Amino acid sequence: MELTDSFIILSIFVFIAGFIDSIAGGGGLITIPAYINYGLDMSLLLGTNKLSSSTGTFVACVKYLRELKFEKKYLIKIFIYSFFFSFLGALFVSHIPRYILKIIILFSIPAISVYMIKKKDFGLIDNSSSLSEKQKNTATFFLTAIVSFYDGMLGPGTGTFLAVGYSKFVKYDILKSTALAKFTNLVSNISALTAFIILKKVDFKLGLAMAVISVAGNYIGSDMAIKNGAKIIKPLLFLISNAILIKALIDFIK
Repeated sequence: MELTDSFIILSIFVFIAGFIDSIAGGGGLITIPAYINYGLDMSLLLGTNKLSSSTGTFVACVKYLRELKFEKKYLIKIFIYSFFFSFLGALFVSHIPRYILKIIILFSIPAISVYMIKKKDFGLIDNSSSLSEKQKNTATFFLTAIVSFYDGMLGPGTGTFLAVGYSKFVKYDILKSTALAKFTNLVSNISALTAFIILKKVDFKLGLAMAVISVAGNYIGSDMAIKNGAKIIKPLLFLISNAILIKALIDFIK
């Protein structure tokens, strides 16, 4: 593939997106406009983005799960929920008006931001053991199903919604929540990617080239998050959530 100026610019943005996404999610806010600017056919946009981002997310996920241990049964449940609902989202994306998704973002992001500001101790302590097995599984199901469905349809902000959600509703500390967010996001990405491949909506040549760049960004970002924990994750979550809000407002006005 030629190293044109536009390709180099795309590579830089994909690297930055991978770095940020591995810590706080929201990488799609960067990669989708970058692919559009590159001139990628719009029909191939979401599928190609899923190919590159899922590869990078895999690396971040492996690093997190090596450091933070979760029960295999619990991860299997998340895998099933995320794969199924993300696949549904990818199949139904053309049947659901985008403005509905934008309205959801416009209402949910401010709530997330206000919650993080008011709760100074947000994500600092792992209180997951305070939930019964049934409460934990119920919260995990609804959070994973809803966000994975959204990820299959659109994607940007998925990691942010999951990280905050696992901390708020399943009561993990922010580092464990981020690790689970990466795992869930990986599964939903692979599921959506499968649907896009079936629909022949992926530019494999470009997607695989960007996957290498995304891996580098995700590796460095996840390593930094593991070493610094809440000190780096919480500020980035706040910044990314508000970036998503601004983007949604701009799109809604348009």
